[in-house]
Amino acid sequence: MVDTEKNIKNKTVTGFTWRFAERCGAQGISFVVSIVLARLLSPSDYGIIALVTVFTAILQVFVDSGMGTALVQKKNADNTDFSTVFYFNIVWCTFLYLLLFFAAPFIADFYKNSTLVPVIRVLGITILISGVKNIQHSYVSKHMMFKRFFYATLGGTLGSAVVGIVMAYMGFGVWALVAQNLFNTTIDTIVLWFTVKWRPIAVFSIRRLKSLFNFGWKILVSSLIHTVYQNIRQLVIGKMYSAADLAYFNRGKQFPYLIVVNINSSIDSVLLPAMALEQDDNIKVKNMTRRSIKTSSYIMWPLMIGLAVCAEPVVRLILTEKWLMAVPYLRLFCIGYALEPIQTANLNAIKAMGRSDLFLRLEIIKKSLGLIILFIAMPHGVMAIAFSTVVYSFIASILNASPNKKLLQYSYLEQILDILPSIVLSCVMALMIYPICLLNISDIFIILFQVVAGAVIYIIGSILCRFDSFQYVLETIKNIVRRK
Repeated sequence: MVDTEKNIKNKTVTGFTWRFAERCGAQGISFVVSIVLARLLSPSDYGIIALVTVFTAILQVFVDSGMGTALVQKKNADNTDFSTVFYFNIVWCTFLYLLLFFAAPFIADFYKNSTLVPVIRVLGITILISGVKNIQHSYVSKHMMFKRFFYATLGGTLGSAVVGIVMAYMGFGVWALVAQNLFNTTIDTIVLWFTVKWRPIAVFSIRRLKSLFNFGWKILVSSLIHTVYQNIRQLVIGKMYSAADLAYFNRGKQFPYLIVVNINSSIDSVLLPAMALEQDDNIKVKNMTRRSIKTSSYIMWPLMIGLAVCAEPVVRLILTEKWLMAVPYLRLFCIGYALEPIQTANLNAIKAMGRSDLFLRLEIIKKSLGLIILFIAMPHGVMAIAFSTVVYSFIASILNASPNKKLLQYSYLEQILDILPSIVLSCVMALMIYPICLLNISDIFIILFQVVAGAVIYIIGSILCRFDSFQYVLETIKNIVRRK
């Protein structure tokens, strides 16, 4: 039993290490590329892509159909299960692409922009490719082989970076962004196909498909509601305001999202399979949930608060003056994203315990409230729409935690008390480094001084206050180094 627990912990830590490295590498490269492209392309080009990705993101949810999560959650999923879902996905993705292909003119009419038609039809090809990629991802996650993601993602990201920059420099405009996205998905899928040994077998089981769908459809509907809600702001801004407004909104979201996706998605992808292995032991699932919330919040809060303080010099230095209108959005998104660790850990616990019914119920309640908040904000401008995301994040964090008061005896109040020290210390750090912005020096030195001073203050504060999360992070790093 002890050996089994140790093995699960080692797999979780190793998996997180590779997933985090993959996310940091991919997002780091993407971030650098986006800076170059932002200098070569106009905000309107980014606005067009943002409009199109609303629809591809929604259809991408159907690609998964909740089956990917069902395969990871199912304890004894075998090759018959994986092969069945693989063949189902191929047929399903073909249907979805044809749907998008013929809907393209209607989408273009909605936005009164005929140039969207070819962009939608070409970018939509990523949906076909994702039909194969989705099962590979589920197989890698199920067996916690996250090292494979590292090679696949970096290969696709590096290749697409070259394609995007070269095309932008040659004056292809929005098509540079289309080619970058398409190339990234294609290479990612090809590399996974050659590095992961799994191959589909010639078998298709309707019984297995129904069994997986019984769990997966609730995850599908939940993900669909979540994705539509996440993208509805882009639809509203694109329709009621301008493509440039949408570009500033999305660019403001990009900086905090870069940090969140590296940390939170790494934890998310590793935590679900680890929890699924322990789904019959509520105490162990509670301990894993608690550790996840405390550790990720300890890392996330200082990064988000610190970025909010540094926002203006960061945008001015990296994106130039023409993007300064993104700064207020950036600061608002920092606050909203800081609550992500609570949401991720609680939802993973619910999914790992097989309660997709609760997961779906939560999504319906949260998004209904979110839409009410959005409709109130819509007439008051893009900034009000951005502020509505912060209000929603706070409400969602409460609702996502509510089932675990009964399932795990881990209430929202306990969770807030667990992360409160990190929040307080982060705010103290922010107050101490803010005056550096007032110095009459170049932006690069302002950012450098703030980052160094902030890190020193936060680490010293963690030592003086004896934060157990600091000790846990330190021990984890030491164990990783020893293993290497």
